[in-house]
Amino acid sequence: MRRSHLEKYIEIIGVLAQNGPLKQTPLMYKANLNCNVLKKDLNYLVKQGLIEERTIEKGKIVFAITQQGSNVLKYFQAFKQNLPITEETINKAIPL
Repeated sequence: MRRSHLEKYIEIIGVLAQNGPLKQTPLMYKANLNCNVLKKDLNYLVKQGLIEERTIEKGKIVFAITQQGSNVLKYFQAFKQNLPITEETINKAIPL
């Protein structure tokens, strides 16, 4: 099943929260996204202020979560935890 934009954004932010600043390729593998999709999503998240680009030694670029990104992730996880019915519950209840 395809992930929504929101799910991909939260996945990227979550990976950065767990692993710290990452270069694009390791982030791509950990978030399970292809390069083109990841680039678009990273640009969006940077513009929204949820992640930031940092330049480290020898001009290498890494991406890191911002405080605003941490807040969004925290609120999203709380929201998801408080949902009374999950997608898995629905799928189990309705046999295909």
